[in-house]
Amino acid sequence: MDDENNDIRRTNLGVQGMTCAACSTRVERALLKVDGVREANVNLATEKATVSFGGSVGLEQLKEAITRAGYGVREELSGGEEADAEREARERESRKLRRTVVVAAILTAPILLLEMVPMIIPGLGTRLHSLVPDRIFNYLFFLLATVVQFGPGLRFYRRGWPALREGSPDMNTLVMLGSSAAYGYSVVATFWPGLLPIGTAHVYYEAAATIITLILLGKYFEARAKGRTGDAIRRLLDLRPETALLVRGSETVEVPVDEVATGDMLAVRPGERIPVDGTVSEGSSYVDESMITGEPLPVRKGEGDQVVGGTMNKTGAFRFRATQVGSDTVLARIVRMVEEAQGSKVPIQQLADRVVAVFVPIVLAVAALTFAVWLLWGPQPALTLALVNAVAVLIIACPCAMGLATPTSIMVGTGKAAEMGALFRNGAALQTLQETGVIALDKTGTLTVGRPELTDLRPADDFDRSQLLSWMASVEQYSEHPLGEAIVRAARAQGLDSSAADRFEAVPGYGVEARVDGHLVQLGAARYMDGLGIGTQPFAEEAHLLAGDGKSPIFVAVDGKLAGVAAVSDPLQEASAEAVAELHRQGLRIVMVTGDDRTTALAIARRLGIDEVVAEVLPEGKVAAVEELQGRGAKVAFVGDGINDAPALARADVGIAIGTGTDIAIESADLILMAGDLRGIPNALALSRVTMTNIRQNLFWAFFYNVILIPVAAGVLYPFFGILLSPVLAAAAMGVSSVFVLTNALRLRTFRAPMGAPSGQVEVELKRAVA
Repeated sequence: MDDENNDIRRTNLGVQGMTCAACSTRVERALLKVDGVREANVNLATEKATVSFGGSVGLEQLKEAITRAGYGVREELSGGEEADAEREARERESRKLRRTVVVAAILTAPILLLEMVPMIIPGLGTRLHSLVPDRIFNYLFFLLATVVQFGPGLRFYRRGWPALREGSPDMNTLVMLGSSAAYGYSVVATFWPGLLPIGTAHVYYEAAATIITLILLGKYFEARAKGRTGDAIRRLLDLRPETALLVRGSETVEVPVDEVATGDMLAVRPGERIPVDGTVSEGSSYVDESMITGEPLPVRKGEGDQVVGGTMNKTGAFRFRATQVGSDTVLARIVRMVEEAQGSKVPIQQLADRVVAVFVPIVLAVAALTFAVWLLWGPQPALTLALVNAVAVLIIACPCAMGLATPTSIMVGTGKAAEMGALFRNGAALQTLQETGVIALDKTGTLTVGRPELTDLRPADDFDRSQLLSWMASVEQYSEHPLGEAIVRAARAQGLDSSAADRFEAVPGYGVEARVDGHLVQLGAARYMDGLGIGTQPFAEEAHLLAGDGKSPIFVAVDGKLAGVAAVSDPLQEASAEAVAELHRQGLRIVMVTGDDRTTALAIARRLGIDEVVAEVLPEGKVAAVEELQGRGAKVAFVGDGINDAPALARADVGIAIGTGTDIAIESADLILMAGDLRGIPNALALSRVTMTNIRQNLFWAFFYNVILIPVAAGVLYPFFGILLSPVLAAAAMGVSSVFVLTNALRLRTFRAPMGAPSGQVEVELKRAVA
């Protein structure tokens, strides 16, 4: 079984020709029928099929299944090439649709004008028909409508007939049947009127041609709107430079960026974009990484530092060694992650999929019933009215809007999130996040900086502060304890020199001592001083206050005399308090889960206003804490950055990794905050809620539209108000519904984060964020 699972492969295929939700469902079914295919997910908005398969299945079999279903297929390329190819394909399709619409409109206009204008202007019809016999008009209409029907309208036959033949009719089938019924009836009325009952030999060429023209026009507007949903990815791809300066000996040569290989030495001048990922070898500069991380301040880069392709070099010039190129760069990985999120389905879409699976067959049945009822019980001309109303039902019921309702919002929402520095791994996380009631936060590296710092130093009256700190650093330079490292860093930051120390000795759990400049210097906890017989009473109250503030007190003695008290703590992230306050405002309960002692945890919780503390837990205890919170009935999001957070990230309903954290934590997460700023959590949560509201609006509009207008098209209002829905108006309404859904989804691009863009001066390790 394990071997079988290990053999599972995954690929993305571009699917061409899908026009509605029934199309994507049909492609999914065709792929799932292939032996060895485990999962198939077809997204109408992105026009992609994500397929998981194993065994002896090859790409050709998958392509063949899609082709047999009546659709075109394009194998997805990697990285930027794939996105460029997709953009070109969309632009080609848009241009082709525009030409088709123009041809259809030019041919339809004379029919519509000659048929409809005389109805509007009294007497014009009589004069025209006295000059030109009706038969001549019908022949002209027949020629024009035939070209529209089997020219621009041929696309509906090519896709609609195979779908009908295989028992899975789609939008193309509905248009094909509706326009063909109107056209076919008109042909009979033109050439064999005697076959029809007396008084029913009317022509509906204008309806057949106009239906096709209006639906093609709607598809053109839809294609243009769909093209805008991928703007976030295109903006990311626009960050890629087309060329790079390759260093060859003493010369630099400009080459296409695609020719850069791992290990090449590249030069970057002020004001240029960095072409690929790498490590600085010579020189230094400040680099603006805001377009990828959301970090507003340029970050200093020097020898040994990592640089990211697509970011902007500001002031200096430097050389760097390429480490990742092509599809392996950070930018390419971000694009790939965003695309995967945009192409995935959310749970709410399952409802729409289930409805659409049975919707079109039901529509065909309703159209047949409408025809029969009007034919049997309708007023004269019954046959004509039966045909017109049945065609109106077929056209108005097209499920285009249903198919676009969810994926377009997911596309725009996840793209907007990426611009804000929040990467959703899948659409399901976007939906689940807005259902979250509890945010569980790790402390170290999440709420705090993750590195202890010396925060306080109070010397006794007989000691100089700088001298005391220098002696403390001289002792601690031999220690490997994190608290000791914090003291050494503080001394260096203040420009204090450390002296050589003799007779260094560490007592684990208590403290350290050494001789510095002829003095015995001892540092440690209160229990260490007690063991040495040195009283800590002069600083006892201050030490108690420091401990109550979540800091670790350290007593210092020189030559057996108490010399002062210091405190080391892991300082809070600058944004922690703001983020917690905003999450409270959004109605969430905040829980801190940490392995630290309870006193320190409670002190930090008080400062931040955290609701609940779970302290002194091991990694498996964090998982148990998440499960206990879930057991209370709420969905839980866990936020962490370390290796020991990975199990809890995986167990939570939504795992949120800080982008500056470890690879393992990030790989276990559903949402990655690239800038390492906790304010990204309320921002992402607000976007999640707005996106799901947008999806619900789209679904309501799509379902409401069909539920209300199908009965109107069937003629239920005729007995009461004499109202019938013309097939032409039905075609126009159908196109408007799809464009409305797309336009509503595009409103997400104007979303403003409640806490603004991430800020601060934390240098983001992007390579970890998308490894």
